[in-house]
Amino acid sequence: MLYIIGLGLGDEKDITVKGLEAVKKCEKVYIEAYTSLLSFGLSSDGLSKLENLYGRSITLADREMVEEKADQILSEALESEVAFLVVGDPFGATTHSDLVVRAKRMGVEVKVICNASVMNAIGICGLQLYRYGETVSIPFFTESWRPDSFYDKIQSNRSLGLHTLCLLDIRVKEPTLESLCRGRKQYEPPKFMTINTAIEQLLEVEQSRGGSAYNEGTTCVGLARLGSEDQMIVAGSMGQLHTVDFGAPLHCLVIAGNTHPLEEEMLEFYALKGENPDGKDNKTSCNGTL
Repeated sequence: MLYIIGLGLGDEKDITVKGLEAVKKCEKVYIEAYTSLLSFGLSSDGLSKLENLYGRSITLADREMVEEKADQILSEALESEVAFLVVGDPFGATTHSDLVVRAKRMGVEVKVICNASVMNAIGICGLQLYRYGETVSIPFFTESWRPDSFYDKIQSNRSLGLHTLCLLDIRVKEPTLESLCRGRKQYEPPKFMTINTAIEQLLEVEQSRGGSAYNEGTTCVGLARLGSEDQMIVAGSMGQLHTVDFGAPLHCLVIAGNTHPLEEEMLEFYALKGENPDGKDNKTSCNGTL
């Protein structure tokens, strides 16, 4: 049996009871370590938190292992019970359908245990889930690569009055271009896109495309470390959010469409208010306790 188990968004305690029961009966446990991360990351200290609670040794499965050595994991699942842990939900923001298809082809039985993901937890900001359009991913721009296909999707969502969830780039164990040319892999340091960088890129694309999909005055919501104790949620214009320090990753951004009065009331809880008489920013952010 191969168990594909969602861990939720916060820390090691967000696993479901059903998921924890499955982990405890598995002989081998892997954790996918390239599409997301828990609040404490996946350093040796962070991994030990998982191992202490789950009572199992856990192997980090980076992109190379999952994409190039999946057969090893699946072969083990033919002979014993194996858990593959995924931050968030297995079929949330990043799906693992390929792993399921390969398992089925090898005759491995698969059981999926779901959990919260950014796709439903985003509802905490007050914008109603059924009023979202297509989700987009914002990749890091480079000097020679500045993709902007996300713009058309945002423009389409906005034309229909729908909100857009923007998932921001995560680069973990990415080989450098130079090392690929030399045939010996060396890796870039981990890199996580901030809301500030995403807004800079979004405004750059708007300026070049000129389709009036959004502008600095467009209402947005910035969310950092969603699901964690120190999560941060701030609503304001795109220009205002660009000035906010959202702290450690992971970040995501919502570009609001047409808003219902109830949605607007909810956004007020998180609104960036401007300046106090003492000159300090008076922003309201929330960790989930309204």
